[in-house]
Amino acid sequence: MKTCLVVDDSSVIRKVARRILEGLEFTIEEAEDGEQALDACRRRLPEAILLDWNMPKMDGYEFLRLLRRLPGGDGPKVVFCTTENDVAHIARALHAGANEYIMKPFDKEIVEAKFQEVGLI
Repeated sequence: MKTCLVVDDSSVIRKVARRILEGLEFTIEEAEDGEQALDACRRRLPEAILLDWNMPKMDGYEFLRLLRRLPGGDGPKVVFCTTENDVAHIARALHAGANEYIMKPFDKEIVEAKFQEVGLI
């Protein structure tokens, strides 16, 4: 079973994402900011990361830059999940190493489609 790390400062978003991803047969780990997420990745790299952009302590962009520098950090498929929808944000996320990008609010169909696009399901 594949593991997905859900990184979001909103417990509601983490809960919704967990429900959707468990339905797609992922084991879920959660982090509420980039620092917690980086610690989790240092312990064990997941196959997938659903990543919020705006979080306290360390935002998603900074987390992604640091993740990609870890040994094996190029492995996880990262799907940014955010309310930021301007082209500059999307380009910045992709340049930092994101594999895909989805907008909040999201539903099962959107998550499933994006995870299929990056080869996770």
